[in-house]
Amino acid sequence: MAKKDKGDKKNKAGKKKENGERHHSLAAAVTQAARAMRTHLSRSLADSGLYAGQDTVVQLLAAEEGLTPGALAQRLGVKAPTMTRTIGRMEAQGFVERRPVDADGRLTMVHLTAEGRTRLEAIAVASAEVEELATAGLSGKEVKQLLKLLATVEENLHGNTSKD
Repeated sequence: MAKKDKGDKKNKAGKKKENGERHHSLAAAVTQAARAMRTHLSRSLADSGLYAGQDTVVQLLAAEEGLTPGALAQRLGVKAPTMTRTIGRMEAQGFVERRPVDADGRLTMVHLTAEGRTRLEAIAVASAEVEELATAGLSGKEVKQLLKLLATVEENLHGNTSKD
């Protein structure tokens, strides 16, 4: 049996380390980019009275009027208590209202108020501004490719439920 070259071991070890660093860098880069976009969006929406995460609640309710708190939580990927607090805050702000569905009032649906609907324009403008800022210097083709790549990353992660 031939002896392995020490240089080969270093190359293999170097490759593994390189791959690990690449994956770590990818996770850090995606997290940082998402955090920076959310920060800019939150700042842009602050003047309209919306807090972080409330924009997505408004958009969901505008698309599908009348959702249960549980359905909202599931679609936004948050825990039910988090959604309950968000709905309570938004209700106090006058953006949403809860309406009982059944006679005993145990099942409620969340609906946008007229005041909540007025926030849709601010959300659209702020989202467009943040996307423009985030993609400055990228061509339209590069933006499409980035979206496609991120969708693939998300699909890969959703497909791997064994580590959830």
